[in-house]
Amino acid sequence: MRPAFLVVVMEFSKQLSIVVPGEPVAKGRPKHRVISTGGKNFTQTYTPAKTRNYENLIRAEAARVMGETVPYDCRLWMVVTAYRSIPKSMPKKHLPAAIAGDIAPITKPDSDNYLKAALDGLNTVVFRDDSLVADVTVRKRYSDQPRLVIEVFVP
Repeated sequence: MRPAFLVVVMEFSKQLSIVVPGEPVAKGRPKHRVISTGGKNFTQTYTPAKTRNYENLIRAEAARVMGETVPYDCRLWMVVTAYRSIPKSMPKKHLPAAIAGDIAPITKPDSDNYLKAALDGLNTVVFRDDSLVADVTVRKRYSDQPRLVIEVFVP
């Protein structure tokens, strides 16, 4: 049985749809390393290469979709859907339900890490700052065509 959700109807003047093909990559935890300079040690924090590369892929696709449009500077609403590959271990009898969305991935990575990667990839390209995103929906689904779909709604 599916839970009932509150549906809020809002009117939007614009909608962007950004599709990033391939297996979605969730934002990785920051990494740390010690750097020695001038006889002193410093801790440097950096984003893992896999995350950085995926955020650049999101940024490039967003720039293609935006074209010459200036980044938005108003309240926004986003829907982020991570369509993950169907596990090979899933019984064949469950495949139709997985593709229909009746069975969803409830394993790691967490939904919010897909959102973080999307926000960082869109920052300064689609919107001036990710603080402008006031409402968000994040979903994880299975698909035979893995991808990350980001929908941005502008009132």
